Amino acid sequence: MEDKNYKECLEHITTFIFDVDGVLTDGSITIMTNGDMLRTMNVKDGYAMKQALNKKFNICIISGGANEGVRNRLNNLGITNVYLGAHHKMEAFTEYTQKNDIKPEHILYMGDDIPDIPVMNVVGLPTCPVDATAEVKAISKYVSHKNGGKGAVRDVIEQVLKVQDKWDYHYDSNAH
Repeated sequence: MEDKNYKECLEHITTFIFDVDGVLTDGSITIMTNGDMLRTMNVKDGYAMKQALNKKFNICIISGGANEGVRNRLNNLGITNVYLGAHHKMEAFTEYTQKNDIKPEHILYMGDDIPDIPVMNVVGLPTCPVDATAEVKAISKYVSHKNGGKGAVRDVIEQVLKVQDKWDYHYDSNAH
């Protein structure tokens, strides 16, 4: 992978792949007395993902977690490529990219911790939230100024869509 300024990579992105815990959430888990684990997601991240889907971008989720509530939230946004319980993320990544004929150089991946590194090493634009681990920050071409679960996903999607002149500045009632 040649070392380009991350801004130069934005115009070639067709696909977003995100981790869940620490990226779409702040990494916290609330454990209920019945054992259910609750996570919180940012609605601005959801809005941006929906807008990207409406503009025909691919979105895939690869997470080691296996919470079905997470899958339901993502499916409700229109995201159908959701790999949960993916402890070896390269396997899910390879399956997804081969099935959909997507070249790694067209992918922006956002991760926050050690299990994300193998995938981050092969994509065109590895990114992370500002509160990612030092190891992930070291290999990221872009470190968002936002924390995981606090708008980091919105940050990268908005940048890509703006560079490609696909970001809608007006309200679209179909984008929720």
